Amino acid sequence: MRLVLLSIAGAVAAVVPAHAQSYGGGQSGPRPLLPRNEEIALARSAAPVALSDSATIFVLTAGGYEVAVQGTTGAACYVSRDWLESLEPHCFDAEGAVTVLPIHMRRVELLHQGKTREDADRAIADGLLAGRFRLPTRPVVSYMLSAAQRLKSAAGQSASQWKPHVMIYYPYWTSVGAAGPDVIMVDAGKPIASLVVVVPEFVQPGVVPTSGR
Repeated sequence: MRLVLLSIAGAVAAVVPAHAQSYGGGQSGPRPLLPRNEEIALARSAAPVALSDSATIFVLTAGGYEVAVQGTTGAACYVSRDWLESLEPHCFDAEGAVTVLPIHMRRVELLHQGKTREDADRAIADGLLAGRFRLPTRPVVSYMLSAAQRLKSAAGQSASQWKPHVMIYYPYWTSVGAAGPDVIMVDAGKPIASLVVVVPEFVQPGVVPTSGR
């Protein structure tokens, strides 16, 4: 049961450049911290302005993720760093912001603190079992559209900027029927299974005023 719960899906399958939050990916050690306004802009660039402009924005600090901008719609964005050198801007809809996002952020925080991948995955599994995290009750939509993404494969190989993509999460999803190179199932049959769908255009990071808005 615990081994099944260890899956933390975040992006693309191992056969293509991947956001490395799937089970087995990630790297232990402190992440470089960005200037606050730069990270806010980078987080927002994960999704279209219609979603990200009113989303809650989290930024990574020495002590973990904290709210930098309080949103109004329930959507939320952050910059994941599953590897020391990676930058993975990611936005979630309201359901994902209270289910998948806290799992992703906690895993990065634990790696940031020097915990091993195995320790981080075990902590997430324990949190799911204890009810500190919960799985989505409906399909979750998330966005990784930023032109500033710096991704790595599940093996830690640099993929730099891959492709803009939307992800759909649903617990224990196993199949979508016929797929293709731009439609990829990740962690099929596991608690946070996801479908990656490549889309045509990147979003360019904007400039955030010094007020943090």
